[in-house]
Parts: sequence; C-alpha cells; structure tokens
Amino acid sequence: MAEYISVSKISNYVEKEVTIKGWVYNRTDKGKLSFLLVRDGTAFIQCVAFKGDLTPELFEQISHLPQESSVIITGVVREDKRAPGIPGGYELGIKDLQVVQSADLDYPMSLKDHGVDFALDNRHLWIRMQSQWAILRIRATVMAATREWLDTNGFTEMSTPILTPAAAEGTTTLFETEYFDEGKAYLAQTGQLYNEANIFAFGKVYCFGPTFRAEKSKTRRHLTEFWMLEPEIAFCDLDGLMEIEEQMLTHIVQRVMRDRMPELKSLGRDISKLEKIVGPLPAHFL
Repeated sequence: MAEYISVSKISNYVEKEVTIKGWVYNRTDKGKLSFLLVRDGTAFIQCVAFKGDLTPELFEQISHLPQESSVIITGVVREDKRAPGIPGGYELGIKDLQVVQSADLDYPMSLKDHGVDFALDNRHLWIRMQSQWAILRIRATVMAATREWLDTNGFTEMSTPILTPAAAEGTTTLFETEYFDEGKAYLAQTGQLYNEANIFAFGKVYCFGPTFRAEKSKTRRHLTEFWMLEPEIAFCDLDGLMEIEEQMLTHIVQRVMRDRMPELKSLGRDISKLEKIVGPLPAHFL
C-alpha cells in the first residue's frame, strides 16, 4: 500500500509511489492527458492522468472532475522543473484516483479575478485561492516567529482581557456592551495598562491578540479589529529598545524566508529586499 503523505513533503518521495488527499484546484485537458492541480492544505501539486495508464472509465471521470472536488490520488512522484504548483517542480503520475465528493458544477469562486466585495462575501471560499492561502500561511509564520523570539529572550506572554472597564486611548472609539448589573464594559483597545502593571512582577512581558476600534472607516489604516503585538519592559532605555526591535525584526524575516519561500515567490514578492534585512540594520530601518 502506498504511503499517505502531505504534498509539502513531496520532494522526499521522488520515484516513489504515494497517496495524497485533497481538492481539485484546477483541471486542464489535452487529448490523452488530463492535468489536475491539487491542493491538500500544505501545498499545491500537479497530478497527471495519462489515458493509456488508466481504465477508460477512470480517465473519463478524471477529465470531467469539477473544481474543488475531494479526491484521494495514488501515483508516482516525478521531478519536473516545469511542473506548476507551490512549491512547484514536482508532479504525480496518477495510477489511481478515488472521488470522495464531486463538487457542484456551479462553484462560485472560479479561477478568475473577482471584485473585492464578491470575494469578501465568499471569504470562506476565497481563502482556498493560491494568493490568499499563501498570505495566511506567511501571516501564521510571522506570528509564530514573533512569539519564538520573545519567548526565547526572556519575555513572558500575558493574556490580557478582551472586555475592559475603561479606555486606554480615545473614549470615542470604544465598542460598548452591557456588563450585567455593573454598568458598561468595552472591547479592549490595547493590553497596555495591564502589562504596565505586569512588568513589575515579570520584568519583560508581551501580549499578542485582537484589539478593537469603533471607527467606521474603510481605509487600511483604520481597521475595526486587528491583532496587535505589545511588549512591555522594565529598566529599558531607547538603545536597548532599538536593539530588541532589530533582533526581533531580523528573526521574523529570516524565519519567513526559511519556511515560506515558495509562498513568497507565488505572490511575486521581491525576495532581494528581504534578503537585506540582517543585523545590524542601518539607522533608517528603525
């Protein structure tokens, strides 16, 4: 029986027979060949069905698979630099395919440009697209790298409250809610007030979580909900703060470059600029 693997590990199985489980992202038919671009949540890979290798019934089924159909595919991994996907460079020669669920032929999020309003109304489908998938994978790595650096450099994470009794910034931007018989409570704008107290117990702390602003604005710089990182440090001067910022920033960039290079390339990111972010940084970086 072929070993079940994740697509992200495909480079370790060249010339071996494996099984993958995922969804049909795209399909291209060329006579006796049918090409499936399949995603499994960890990566994207091209799977090739050759009519001569399969039963007529199976090849016919493959050549009519709708986008987003759930499949289990067994085949031999081949290295091919021309093969598309993320990370690309590998393909799977299909020996067997099982359809777990054939998707609706009228799947709304087709592989074309959609307006932002339509995409956001179908956000649960939009995140399956390569660009959105790559962005969220990079975001998760940025968050993991941030915590990794702080946790290994003497900081303690504090889970500050989401519901708070007072404003930390402007009182006109609070989301207000009834708090039983005790009056009003507000969605937190920041964990700052709590962590300014916590540093006198722990020295170096941080919180990393959702914060809220009741500002009705459509600009990217005035979000109503976003995640904010807030370190607080006792006995720290400006030079010490700049050193911490530099080390954390370079660690995050280097971790993303190490773990998410295929995703960065798929987004067309200029990698050369990121490669320059190594310490010590010039003063204009900070």
